[in-house]
Amino acid sequence: MKTRAELLSSKGYWIAKLQIELFRELDEFKKKKKMNNTQLANHLGYTKGYVTQLLNGDFNYKLSKIVELSLAIGKAPKLEFQDLNSYISEDCSYGASSNSGAGSTYKKDNNYSLAA
Repeated sequence: MKTRAELLSSKGYWIAKLQIELFRELDEFKKKKKMNNTQLANHLGYTKGYVTQLLNGDFNYKLSKIVELSLAIGKAPKLEFQDLNSYISEDCSYGASSNSGAGSTYKKDNNYSLAA
């Protein structure tokens, strides 16, 4: 099993985190506006199939596409950079205090914000 530090240092973790945040924002927008996938696709200017891919997490986009989609649903995309070692240290400290000393292994991540 990977340690939490190894996980946080992986490309896959950060891609998945961004995908989850984009999904959450699109899904929240869709529910708030009481839209189905076809209506959301029309609003975004994409096909229903493309929107289905977005909502299934089956994508890997350029930053320009993330910005475009965010603006289309009235959200300002924010991206923040932090020293990786500091982030890992803070994350593992949080995990240790909330997981009875298990901060060095996987923990549930409820903070999906792009700007931590």
